[in-house]
Amino acid sequence: MRKIILMITVLFLTSNTVFANVQVSAAAPLTLPQNISFDDCTKIYGISQEKLFYLTLASISANHFNIDEIQSDNGYILFSANRNKYLATISKIDRTNAILKITPCNNIYNFPIGVLTNTFKYIDLNLAAKI
Repeated sequence: MRKIILMITVLFLTSNTVFANVQVSAAAPLTLPQNISFDDCTKIYGISQEKLFYLTLASISANHFNIDEIQSDNGYILFSANRNKYLATISKIDRTNAILKITPCNNIYNFPIGVLTNTFKYIDLNLAAKI
């Protein structure tokens, strides 16, 4: 019995020293707040404003963000994520291009980058989908 306890203790101690030497990467994770530039909050898409509106709505829903308000006439969506409120504004550039801008409602650009990247990735992956 003592040999088993000794082996388990040795395994536990060696596993801790192995994992203690792991380096954390320099890039911040998607879930930690960080300073975001305004340019990172906007993205131009080569689709119509209406299709971009529906893809944005689907992206917000797929990422499990809470939708607070939708205005399809004005092209904006208010949603909540990580205890913050965000405004997604979809504007028409021309007949075949539209722009999506996601900004925090409190104008504090220190929030998790995952809110932007996850929304933009979903839209990018579903651009060819028929709506």
